[in-house]
Amino acid sequence: MTFCPPEKNCKNCPRLVDFRCENIKKFPSYYNAPVPSFGNLDAEVLIVGLAPGLNGANQTGRPFTNDYAGDVLYPILKSCGFATGNYGKIANDGFELKNVRITNSVRCVPPQNKVTGYEVKTCGCFLINEIANMPNLKVILTLGSVAHNAVLGVLGYKKTAFKFAHGAQHLLDKHNIIMLNSYHTSRYNINTGVLTYEMFANIVQNLQKMLLTAYPKK
Repeated sequence: MTFCPPEKNCKNCPRLVDFRCENIKKFPSYYNAPVPSFGNLDAEVLIVGLAPGLNGANQTGRPFTNDYAGDVLYPILKSCGFATGNYGKIANDGFELKNVRITNSVRCVPPQNKVTGYEVKTCGCFLINEIANMPNLKVILTLGSVAHNAVLGVLGYKKTAFKFAHGAQHLLDKHNIIMLNSYHTSRYNINTGVLTYEMFANIVQNLQKMLLTAYPKK
């Protein structure tokens, strides 16, 4: 399958297109388009988030960049050996991922950071295309229940058979992929104590172990 990311003027979701047009007027210097994934297609790990933040990825054009969620995500990835360089909150900061690719369930920023089921389903064509073009993919880390359900949906699994829970591991046997769940690294989750830095660091450390034990290097 040919790799086909969304076009910059993608018009698949009317509500998101209208919001994009509003933001182009309000923030003409922002990226204001479907945000492309970050990292190489040959990575063994795919991290799936919710959607770009208005003043984060929608501004910078890179997932989780200049967003509080990225302030949690990227330093922990680096501390566990999944990234190099210094995260500078801009797309050209020289920060690089190692063996990890990052994307979102919905590629365009939604009003009030809330996506609809229609938008998740519509954008799913890009998620399944991405997964199909990652030949070494072994683990998908879903940040939050929306990402969890989006992955199950595009891969054709019954959502009722795989309950989202922080730290849960699900074997998607038809694809020989393990899905690992985590609460989203959002400001809200951190501020309310739903997720702590230590909790997320443990998730990423478990991810390291999974690559070594479930899929030992030959």
